[in-house]
Amino acid sequence: MAQPPASSSESVLASAAAAWFEPDWPAPASVRALFTTRHGGVSAAPWDALNLGAHVGDRPEHVAQNRALLQAAVHERGGGELLFLNQVHGCDVLDLDSQAPGESLSGRAADGSITGHPGQALVMMVADCLPVLITDRAGQRVGAFHAGWRGLAGAQGRGILESAVEAFGLPQNPVPVMASDLLVWLGPCIGPAAFEVGEEVRQAFCSVQAEALGLFQPVPQRPGHWLADLAGLARLRLRAAGVSAVYGNDGTTAWCTHTQSASFFSHRRDGHRLGGTGRMAACIWLA
Repeated sequence: MAQPPASSSESVLASAAAAWFEPDWPAPASVRALFTTRHGGVSAAPWDALNLGAHVGDRPEHVAQNRALLQAAVHERGGGELLFLNQVHGCDVLDLDSQAPGESLSGRAADGSITGHPGQALVMMVADCLPVLITDRAGQRVGAFHAGWRGLAGAQGRGILESAVEAFGLPQNPVPVMASDLLVWLGPCIGPAAFEVGEEVRQAFCSVQAEALGLFQPVPQRPGHWLADLAGLARLRLRAAGVSAVYGNDGTTAWCTHTQSASFFSHRRDGHRLGGTGRMAACIWLA
């Protein structure tokens, strides 16, 4: 923001927005996106400070104030009302373009949403899971998706990312988009040095794609336990679906929610140790 804010509320918003970041990807100018960090809100520990999750034990009035900060930042950037879903680690995608006018959508159970309507701000909350933002090269539609390992693995090789690519290419869309024309941004998630999983998780991926074997490293002295590269698995699934333009999280430490405690919430790091943790948000909309 070019000029100093004139009020204390504007000052809080400016401070918060300065700690968030916008995806670095070649999306059209009409496509806007934000990823929040834990900075800039009003919540007390262990949800300090910008917790956006209403289901994690934080005081409701604090969550409401934090969401209002995000809403104001989205409004400043040409977006409308935030759409929060009830994320259930599944593979369902809510297509806003097919919903009846006036139908209530907030709180619907789904792990992805897609829209071609300007202003509708799609939100996915995370605290170790992988947030995925998608648009097409022409900027006709945008989508936000939540990829924990269950949703990413799905069933019989069809998970949340396959559902996402399919949603963009459905023939009833005004202009169906081929997978090769999609742009994808992967946000921060738990990194490959911290994400320990069991054999059942490894099998869920490797039984479908043999290439996934290289994205699991054995944990020393813990037979049957593996360190998984969640962002790498997402890239592998996207490539298999025909998507080649993938940006953002490359699996390095800077993107790791578990490691970067000053910037990111992490359920695995703080859920048991502190008794709870907050949620960050990846947002996307057509301005």
